[in-house]
Amino acid sequence: MTRFLLICLGVAAGTGARYLTALCASAAFGPRFPAGTLFAELAGLFLLGFLMQISTTTSLLSSDVRLMLTTVSFGVMGGFTTYSTFNYETTNYFREGAWLTGATNIATTLAVCLVAGLAGMALADRLVGR
Repeated sequence: MTRFLLICLGVAAGTGARYLTALCASAAFGPRFPAGTLFAELAGLFLLGFLMQISTTTSLLSSDVRLMLTTVSFGVMGGFTTYSTFNYETTNYFREGAWLTGATNIATTLAVCLVAGLAGMALADRLVGR
């Protein structure tokens, strides 16, 4: 139960940090380009890679702290980014020399996500009109 609560706390902190990042970036750069999203993704992916490397190669982070900070799709980095799981898995394929699997993951993810987004928009238009 402790791990569950730590992960929930991490998600809340990450999501709050993302919101504040978006506000600050919008104030600094204006609303024409999603600078907050880009900055949150870059910062979160850098931190996720950094924390995962430390947690898997040293004993500096306890398993509970690692889970709170880095649990892929959850935790602080999962709440802060929307891209962390995809990036972590794909970079691991490349690090392991599985170039084809990594490239397939990129192509499939981009294509399927675009189709899913368009399908969701089309269904919403069909259900509620446009």
